[in-house]
Amino acid sequence: MELSEKQLEMCKSSKWDFSDLQALFLNCTLKRSPEPSHTEGLIHISRSIMEKNGVKTETLRPVDYNIAYGVYTDMTEHGWAKDDWPEIYEKVKAADILVLTSPIWLGEKSSVCTQTIERLYSTSGDLNAAGQYAYYGRVGGCLITGNEDGAKHCSMNILYSLQHLGYSIPPQADSGWLGPAGPGPSYLDPGSGGPENEFTNRNTTFMTWNLLHLARIIKDIGGFPAHGNQRSKWEAGCRFDHPNPLYR
Repeated sequence: MELSEKQLEMCKSSKWDFSDLQALFLNCTLKRSPEPSHTEGLIHISRSIMEKNGVKTETLRPVDYNIAYGVYTDMTEHGWAKDDWPEIYEKVKAADILVLTSPIWLGEKSSVCTQTIERLYSTSGDLNAAGQYAYYGRVGGCLITGNEDGAKHCSMNILYSLQHLGYSIPPQADSGWLGPAGPGPSYLDPGSGGPENEFTNRNTTFMTWNLLHLARIIKDIGGFPAHGNQRSKWEAGCRFDHPNPLYR
Protein backbone atom coordinates (compact mmCIF):
# COMPACT_ATOMS: atom_id res chain seq x y z
CA MET A 1 0.00 0.00 0.00
CA GLU A 2 1.56 3.29 -1.11
CA LEU A 3 1.04 6.73 0.35
CA SER A 4 -1.39 8.97 -1.47
CA GLU A 5 -0.25 12.09 -3.32
CA LYS A 6 -1.58 14.27 -0.50
CA GLN A 7 0.33 12.31 2.12
CA LEU A 8 3.52 12.42 0.08
CA GLU A 9 3.13 16.18 -0.37
CA MET A 10 2.83 16.66 3.39
CA CYS A 11 6.08 14.71 3.85
CA LYS A 12 7.90 16.78 1.22
CA SER A 13 6.72 20.11 2.60
CA SER A 14 7.68 19.33 6.20
CA LYS A 15 10.41 21.51 7.69
CA TRP A 16 10.57 19.45 10.87
CA ASP A 17 13.35 17.05 11.81
CA PHE A 18 12.08 13.85 13.38
CA SER A 19 15.14 11.73 12.63
CA ASP A 20 15.99 11.22 16.32
CA LEU A 21 12.56 9.78 17.17
CA GLN A 22 11.57 6.13 17.50
CA ALA A 23 8.06 4.71 17.20
CA LEU A 24 6.70 1.30 18.19
CA PHE A 25 3.43 -0.11 16.84
CA LEU A 26 1.93 -2.94 18.88
CA ASN A 27 -0.46 -4.78 16.57
CA CYS A 28 -2.88 -6.54 18.89
CA THR A 29 -4.30 -8.77 16.18
CA LEU A 30 -5.30 -12.32 17.09
CA LYS A 31 -3.34 -13.61 14.09
CA ARG A 32 0.19 -14.87 14.46
CA SER A 33 2.82 -13.85 11.92
CA PRO A 34 3.03 -14.23 8.99
CA GLU A 35 -0.76 -14.48 8.58
CA PRO A 36 -2.03 -11.27 6.92
CA SER A 37 -3.46 -8.74 9.36
CA HIS A 38 -6.03 -6.14 8.32
CA THR A 39 -4.91 -3.95 11.22
CA GLU A 40 -1.36 -4.09 9.89
CA GLY A 41 -2.64 -2.61 6.63
CA LEU A 42 -3.72 0.53 8.48
CA ILE A 43 -0.50 0.57 10.50
CA HIS A 44 1.41 0.67 7.22
CA ILE A 45 0.04 4.13 6.38
CA SER A 46 1.13 5.71 9.65
CA ARG A 47 4.43 3.88 9.72
CA SER A 48 5.24 4.87 6.12
CA ILE A 49 4.68 8.56 6.88
CA MET A 50 6.96 8.33 9.90
CA GLU A 51 9.69 6.53 7.99
CA LYS A 52 9.42 9.07 5.17
CA ASN A 53 10.35 11.65 7.80
CA GLY A 54 13.31 9.74 9.20
CA VAL A 55 11.64 8.13 12.21
CA LYS A 56 12.91 4.70 13.22
CA THR A 57 9.86 2.42 13.42
CA GLU A 58 9.04 -1.14 14.40
CA THR A 59 5.86 -3.20 14.44
CA LEU A 60 5.41 -6.30 16.53
CA ARG A 61 2.50 -8.56 17.35
CA PRO A 62 2.19 -9.43 21.04
CA VAL A 63 0.41 -12.64 20.01
CA ASP A 64 3.73 -13.86 18.57
CA TYR A 65 5.25 -13.80 22.07
CA ASN A 66 4.74 -15.85 25.21
CA ILE A 67 3.32 -13.09 27.37
CA ALA A 68 2.16 -14.19 30.79
CA TYR A 69 -1.00 -12.85 32.40
CA GLY A 70 -0.54 -10.62 35.41
CA VAL A 71 0.41 -7.15 36.57
CA TYR A 72 4.01 -7.63 37.61
CA THR A 73 7.06 -6.69 35.56
CA ASP A 74 8.34 -10.28 35.20
CA MET A 75 5.75 -12.96 35.82
CA THR A 76 8.38 -15.73 36.01
CA GLU A 77 8.92 -14.40 39.52
CA HIS A 78 5.26 -15.19 40.23
CA GLY A 79 4.91 -18.78 39.09
CA TRP A 80 4.97 -18.53 35.29
CA ALA A 81 7.49 -20.70 33.43
CA LYS A 82 8.05 -18.11 30.69
CA ASP A 83 7.28 -14.44 30.17
CA ASP A 84 8.41 -12.43 27.13
CA TRP A 85 7.05 -9.12 28.40
CA PRO A 86 10.41 -7.86 29.74
CA GLU A 87 11.78 -8.18 26.17
CA ILE A 88 8.88 -6.14 24.77
CA TYR A 89 9.18 -3.63 27.60
CA GLU A 90 12.71 -2.79 26.50
CA LYS A 91 11.32 -1.86 23.07
CA VAL A 92 8.54 0.18 24.71
CA LYS A 93 11.08 2.12 26.78
CA ALA A 94 13.16 2.87 23.69
CA ALA A 95 10.18 4.35 21.81
CA ASP A 96 9.23 8.03 21.91
CA ILE A 97 5.89 7.12 20.33
CA LEU A 98 3.72 4.10 21.11
CA VAL A 99 0.73 3.25 18.91
CA LEU A 100 -1.57 0.53 20.20
CA THR A 101 -3.69 -1.02 17.46
CA SER A 102 -6.51 -3.51 17.61
CA PRO A 103 -9.31 -5.17 15.68
CA ILE A 104 -12.84 -5.03 17.10
CA TRP A 105 -14.51 -8.19 18.42
CA LEU A 106 -18.01 -7.99 19.94
CA GLY A 107 -17.68 -4.23 20.12
CA GLU A 108 -14.47 -4.32 22.15
CA LYS A 109 -10.72 -4.20 21.59
CA SER A 110 -9.10 -7.61 21.26
CA SER A 111 -8.21 -9.76 24.26
CA VAL A 112 -4.57 -9.40 23.19
CA CYS A 113 -4.88 -5.62 23.43
CA THR A 114 -6.37 -5.89 26.93
CA GLN A 115 -3.51 -8.14 28.02
CA THR A 116 -0.97 -5.75 26.48
CA ILE A 117 -2.42 -2.80 28.40
CA GLU A 118 -2.33 -4.86 31.59
CA ARG A 119 1.36 -5.56 31.07
CA LEU A 120 2.06 -1.90 30.26
CA TYR A 121 0.38 -1.20 33.58
CA SER A 122 2.69 -3.70 35.30
CA THR A 123 5.73 -1.62 34.38
CA SER A 124 4.20 1.85 34.70
CA GLY A 125 5.33 2.18 38.30
CA ASP A 126 8.99 2.23 37.33
CA LEU A 127 10.61 5.65 37.61
CA ASN A 128 12.55 7.54 34.97
CA ALA A 129 15.73 9.53 35.61
CA ALA A 130 13.68 12.53 36.79
CA GLY A 131 11.79 10.50 39.38
CA GLN A 132 8.55 10.50 37.35
CA TYR A 133 6.59 7.43 36.33
CA ALA A 134 8.26 5.49 33.54
CA TYR A 135 6.03 6.52 30.63
CA TYR A 136 6.19 10.28 31.26
CA GLY A 137 7.64 12.07 28.25
CA ARG A 138 6.30 9.54 25.75
CA VAL A 139 3.44 9.99 23.32
CA GLY A 140 0.60 7.55 22.60
CA GLY A 141 -2.03 6.94 19.93
CA CYS A 142 -4.21 4.13 18.57
CA LEU A 143 -5.55 2.59 15.37
CA ILE A 144 -8.68 0.42 15.10
CA THR A 145 -10.07 -1.82 12.34
CA GLY A 146 -13.19 -3.96 12.12
CA ASN A 147 -16.44 -4.71 10.34
CA GLU A 148 -18.68 -3.91 13.29
CA ASP A 149 -19.40 -0.87 15.43
CA GLY A 150 -17.12 0.16 18.28
CA ALA A 151 -14.13 2.07 16.90
CA LYS A 152 -14.65 5.16 19.06
CA HIS A 153 -15.44 3.04 22.12
CA CYS A 154 -12.19 1.09 21.70
CA SER A 155 -10.21 4.28 21.08
CA MET A 156 -11.59 5.93 24.21
CA ASN A 157 -10.60 2.94 26.30
CA ILE A 158 -7.10 2.62 24.84
CA LEU A 159 -6.28 6.35 24.96
CA TYR A 160 -7.61 6.67 28.50
CA SER A 161 -5.44 3.74 29.55
CA LEU A 162 -2.33 5.21 27.92
CA GLN A 163 -2.75 8.64 29.53
CA HIS A 164 -3.46 7.07 32.91
CA LEU A 165 -0.16 5.19 32.65
CA GLY A 166 1.71 8.43 31.89
CA TYR A 167 1.64 8.82 28.11
CA SER A 168 0.90 12.23 26.62
CA ILE A 169 -1.97 12.19 24.11
CA PRO A 170 -2.01 14.78 21.30
CA PRO A 171 -5.14 16.10 19.57
CA GLN A 172 -6.89 13.58 17.32
CA ALA A 173 -4.69 10.69 18.41
CA ASP A 174 -6.77 7.90 16.89
CA SER A 175 -8.00 6.64 13.56
CA GLY A 176 -9.98 3.64 12.39
CA TRP A 177 -11.83 1.91 9.62
CA LEU A 178 -15.16 0.12 9.87
CA GLY A 179 -16.76 -1.96 7.15
CA PRO A 180 -20.49 -2.70 6.96
CA ALA A 181 -22.09 -3.61 10.28
CA GLY A 182 -22.13 -7.37 10.65
CA PRO A 183 -20.45 -9.90 8.36
CA GLY A 184 -18.69 -8.16 5.52
CA PRO A 185 -15.30 -7.32 4.06
CA SER A 186 -12.41 -6.39 6.33
CA TYR A 187 -9.92 -3.60 5.67
CA LEU A 188 -7.63 -5.34 3.17
CA ASP A 189 -10.26 -7.54 1.51
CA PRO A 190 -10.73 -6.89 -2.23
CA GLY A 191 -13.47 -4.33 -2.82
CA SER A 192 -13.69 -3.28 0.84
CA GLY A 193 -12.87 0.34 0.03
CA GLY A 194 -10.72 0.50 3.15
CA PRO A 195 -7.38 1.56 1.67
CA GLU A 196 -9.14 4.18 -0.48
CA ASN A 197 -11.35 5.60 2.28
CA GLU A 198 -10.74 9.36 2.43
CA PHE A 199 -11.98 9.75 6.02
CA THR A 200 -9.69 7.02 7.34
CA ASN A 201 -6.71 8.19 5.29
CA ARG A 202 -7.13 11.76 6.49
CA ASN A 203 -7.51 10.81 10.16
CA THR A 204 -4.59 8.39 10.04
CA THR A 205 -2.39 11.05 8.46
CA PHE A 206 -3.44 13.72 10.99
CA MET A 207 -2.94 11.29 13.88
CA THR A 208 0.57 10.48 12.67
CA TRP A 209 1.64 14.10 12.34
CA ASN A 210 0.11 15.01 15.71
CA LEU A 211 2.07 12.19 17.36
CA LEU A 212 5.25 13.41 15.67
CA HIS A 213 4.72 17.04 16.65
CA LEU A 214 3.99 16.31 20.31
CA ALA A 215 6.92 13.90 20.54
CA ARG A 216 9.15 16.59 18.98
CA ILE A 217 7.98 19.25 21.45
CA ILE A 218 8.49 17.02 24.49
CA LYS A 219 11.90 15.82 23.36
CA ASP A 220 13.08 19.36 22.61
CA ILE A 221 12.29 20.54 26.15
CA GLY A 222 14.05 17.55 27.69
CA GLY A 223 11.00 15.49 28.58
CA PHE A 224 7.71 16.23 30.31
CA PRO A 225 8.37 18.95 32.93
CA ALA A 226 9.43 17.31 36.17
CA HIS A 227 7.73 19.39 38.83
CA GLY A 228 4.64 18.48 40.78
CA ASN A 229 4.63 14.92 39.41
CA GLN A 230 7.71 13.21 40.86
CA ARG A 231 6.76 10.21 42.97
CA SER A 232 10.29 10.03 44.39
CA LYS A 233 10.02 13.56 45.83
CA TRP A 234 6.45 13.04 47.07
CA GLU A 235 7.60 10.00 49.02
CA ALA A 236 10.47 12.10 50.39
CA GLY A 237 7.95 14.58 51.81
CA CYS A 238 7.68 17.25 49.09
CA ARG A 239 4.03 18.25 48.60
CA PHE A 240 4.29 20.61 45.57
CA ASP A 241 2.01 23.32 47.04
CA HIS A 242 -0.65 20.83 48.11
CA PRO A 243 -2.56 22.62 50.91
CA ASN A 244 -1.93 21.39 54.44
CA PRO A 245 -5.09 19.39 55.29
CA LEU A 246 -4.95 20.72 58.88
CA TYR A 247 -6.02 24.16 57.61
CA ARG A 248 -9.02 23.22 55.49
